Amino acid sequence: MDVDTRLLRCFAAVAAEGNLTRAAEQLFVSQPAVTKQIKQLEALVRAPLFTRSHAGVTLTEAGCSLASRVPALLADWDRLIAETRTAAARGSRVLRVGYIASAANEATQDIIAAFSRRKPSWRVDMFQSSWSDPTAGLDTNIVDVALLRLPFPGQEAWRVELLFSEPRCVVLPSMHPFADREKIEFRDLWDEPFVSAPEETGRWRDYWLASDERHGNQPRIGAVTEHPEDWLNAIANGYGIALAPESAARFYQRPGLVFVPVVGVSKTQVGVVWNPRDDEDPAVQAFTQSCSEVVRR
Repeated sequence: MDVDTRLLRCFAAVAAEGNLTRAAEQLFVSQPAVTKQIKQLEALVRAPLFTRSHAGVTLTEAGCSLASRVPALLADWDRLIAETRTAAARGSRVLRVGYIASAANEATQDIIAAFSRRKPSWRVDMFQSSWSDPTAGLDTNIVDVALLRLPFPGQEAWRVELLFSEPRCVVLPSMHPFADREKIEFRDLWDEPFVSAPEETGRWRDYWLASDERHGNQPRIGAVTEHPEDWLNAIANGYGIALAPESAARFYQRPGLVFVPVVGVSKTQVGVVWNPRDDEDPAVQAFTQSCSEVVRR
């Protein structure tokens, strides 16, 4: 009997949520599709996995047994796929570099050029991540190394070398009352709605809301976005404002937006990040050395 991992992921979502509708939302599929997949899995294992009621679904004894093993099984499968892709990339002499938004700013191309001098037979493939994954694919082994804004969730588990820091600014819609100011005190923005990253990004979201500099004042959230383009559109459309690196004014300037220096928040930092297991990996270390070489010129 062969079971599609898709069915197991559906089962895991329903088991975790205890509700077919919420599981469907998590999986980005329709509720009938979830119901169909659960029935397919029950037919394959020849046992009912859930007891259904108006309140939701509850695991049966067979369901509990399966639920205790599925997460580890899926994690092992995901790890196997990631390691296989890593081996393929290494075999093709491709270094996969993750990043969010503008990566290492204008230094990015110089870093890649420096890496090419160190590893002339290698190619760098850049992978841009959404804000819902502040590790830009490191956590799921999609990339080998990443250029990231610090801090990010789980940072302590990775090797991190700080490359540079830069001030933060505030991004405003051009019609905002503060848009013509030369600089803005952060406390003047406490009551403004902010466009933020998803709540599950934790420390990343808190940092870009400057939670530590609010002195207990809770931020107002006007919109939640995962991608730079959606983030910029939400600000331009008046759903909120946002803090950003000072360099955002160079990368994202467009009609309808203004970038104003902000006083009272810490600088943002950029680091090169890799897995400790790759401390001796020649390609990863050549990239980190290239980063240090470029930013310290």
